[in-house]
Amino acid sequence: MTLRLFDSAAREVRDFVPYRDGQASIYLCGATVQGLPHIGHVRSGVAFDVLRRWLEYSGLDVLFVRNVTDIDDKILSKAAEAGRPWWEWAATHERAFAAAYDALGVLPPSGEPRATGFVTQMVEYMQRIIDNGHGYAADGNVYFDVRSLPEYGALSGHRLEDVHQGESAGTGKRDPRDFTLWKAVKPGEPSWPTPWGPGRPGWHLECSAMATSLLGPQFDIHCGGMDLIFPHHENEIAQARGAGDDFANYWLHNGWVTLAGEKMSKSIGNVVSMPAMLGKVRPVELRYYLGSAHYRSMLEYSDGALAEAAAGYRRIESFLHRVAERVGEVKVGEVSAEFAEALDDDLGVPAALAVVHNAVRHGNSELESGDGAAAAQTASTVRAMTGVLGVDPLDERWLSDGDDSTATAALDVLVRAELDRRAQARTEKDWATADAVRDRLTQAGIEVTDTPDGAKWSLKEPTRRGTE
Repeated sequence: MTLRLFDSAAREVRDFVPYRDGQASIYLCGATVQGLPHIGHVRSGVAFDVLRRWLEYSGLDVLFVRNVTDIDDKILSKAAEAGRPWWEWAATHERAFAAAYDALGVLPPSGEPRATGFVTQMVEYMQRIIDNGHGYAADGNVYFDVRSLPEYGALSGHRLEDVHQGESAGTGKRDPRDFTLWKAVKPGEPSWPTPWGPGRPGWHLECSAMATSLLGPQFDIHCGGMDLIFPHHENEIAQARGAGDDFANYWLHNGWVTLAGEKMSKSIGNVVSMPAMLGKVRPVELRYYLGSAHYRSMLEYSDGALAEAAAGYRRIESFLHRVAERVGEVKVGEVSAEFAEALDDDLGVPAALAVVHNAVRHGNSELESGDGAAAAQTASTVRAMTGVLGVDPLDERWLSDGDDSTATAALDVLVRAELDRRAQARTEKDWATADAVRDRLTQAGIEVTDTPDGAKWSLKEPTRRGTE
């Protein structure tokens, strides 16, 4: 493997060396199914789907686990406010998240454990933590003693004296900085039996138990949003160390989707829902947008940025359809060395997309020169590269996503013909004709941008599909 990844725990880029030869094991903190998903929720799904696809393309057998948190303070609170059973509320929104992932072409995980299905393993995990001197029971609750672990805070950089867990109040804590493994039963809440009394699991315990139950006490990569570094991931590490497990060898964290500079969050109210997004662009265009930035960077949402990404995707799509119309079936080839180098550098998707678009420009030139065989070879490389990114326009997944891709390709051909007429008129200094072409395109809702590589076009606003 030549892949190098930024490990949040080491705070540096490290060579990726699989724990087991020929296999990569990945745990991704999935959804807490308290409400409907928005694009900030699903960005991690898209970002780490690219990681999985690249590892698989590189020849590794990937075990990919993405959990579902289906019991949690917020789920109980929101279900109670709505007057619905907590389990029904959780199941309803779990289906909504599953539909969102599927709409964006995120590969289904190898395993998708629900927290409520691993209570037995959680009880065993707590017993190990207590036996090792890192946990204690009090008033039916079970807590982790953070002072018992000298390395506590290493992932997040928090100093112990500054720690504030931000969790709901419990009784019997020896130190306010200790965090909850198990919550004693409260009237009207679901509960499970334990040696310390009935209750329900704490959020952090759920992931440690599920990850180690399915992937083993040591595995390759733990993924999640950067907002989970503290306290969630810090406490996962503490629990694993307390139980005697090595846990994850690499920690990867994706940046937020922001709106006006703030993290997209339901508590703030600045969310852009999945249904609203899919009313603006096709699912594949939304995936292209969400995956276009480097996974560790913030992705600032705007309608303009979304439209620009959709137009960029359509340029790739148009090229591949034009080649298919000219030479027939376009097979999937191999990625280019430049593309592989970009992804091996901490999943450098922006650089990888630049390679894709350079190939598309080159392929269009081959088509225009009449060299169909060369264009077909370029197209096969483009298919391989976009396939790794999960946005291959000729994949059956996207050919049937509800849009008429042939019409998109036909539109591109017609617009390019107009742009060629405009370019010729400008060469001949026939400014009236050049302006007339641009005016016609503008009236048709097509925006023309002059660049050093020639004129580019995009729809002013993506065609709306469905309802919001």
